[in-house]
Amino acid sequence: MSLNDFLDVIGFSRHKHNYREALLSTVGGFLGILGLFMTSQWLFDPDVAVLLVPSMGASAVLLFAAPHVPFSQPWNLIGGHALSALVGVACWQWIPDYVIAASASVGLAIGVMYFARCIHPPGGATALAAVIGSEKLHQLGFAYEYEPVLLNAVTLLVLAIVFNGLFTWRRYPAHLHLKKTAAESGVQGYAPINHEDFVYALSHIDTFVDVTEEDLLEIYKLATKRHVQSSPAPVEK
Repeated sequence: MSLNDFLDVIGFSRHKHNYREALLSTVGGFLGILGLFMTSQWLFDPDVAVLLVPSMGASAVLLFAAPHVPFSQPWNLIGGHALSALVGVACWQWIPDYVIAASASVGLAIGVMYFARCIHPPGGATALAAVIGSEKLHQLGFAYEYEPVLLNAVTLLVLAIVFNGLFTWRRYPAHLHLKKTAAESGVQGYAPINHEDFVYALSHIDTFVDVTEEDLLEIYKLATKRHVQSSPAPVEK
C-alpha cells in the first residue's frame, strides 16, 4: 500500500490549508469559550460552569471552525443541547444503574436529536454530563436544562453570529451566507463539473467544508439527474 493509499484509508485530508480561516477559527473559539466562562462564573457556581466546558467546547469547534455545516446551525445547537440535557437528567433520575443510565443518556439523546432534526454531536456530552457530573450538578435536576445549558448555548450562538458576521464569507447562520452567495452569483442552469473543478473550488473556498470531493461529485450527479428526470419531455410536432 502506497502512502497516498494509506492517507486515503485513514481519511487524511490533503486539501490546501487556508491559514486565514485557521487563524479566525482559533480566535473565534478562544473568544467563544472566554465568553461562556465569564457568563457562567458571573451567574453560577464556578464548579458547575467548569462541567459544561467539554460539550460547549465541542460546539465552539463547530460554530467557529465549520459555521456552515448542518450540525452547526442554530436549531442544531439549541435543540441539540436542550433535548440532550432533558434526556440526561431523566436518565439520571429514572434509571438506577449508573452505567446503564450513562449509556442510555447518550444513546437516547442521539435518537431524540435525530427525530427532532437537530443532531449536534456535542449534545451527547451534555447528556452524559447530567449523569456523571458532580452532586452539585445533580441537585439542579431539570433546572440543568435552562440554568447552565441553555444559557451557555444561547451565549455561544450570539457570539458566533457576531464574530462570523464580521467576515462576509463566514456569515452565520449558513442561510445568510447561501442567500448572499446566490444573489451575487446570478448563475442559472447546470454546467458540466468534473473532479478537477471540485478540487479547484475546494482549494479556493474561504471556509472549512466537511465533505469529500467524491461526496460532492455524487451529490452533483444526483442533483443533475433529478433535474433531467423532472424536466418535461419535448413535444414532437
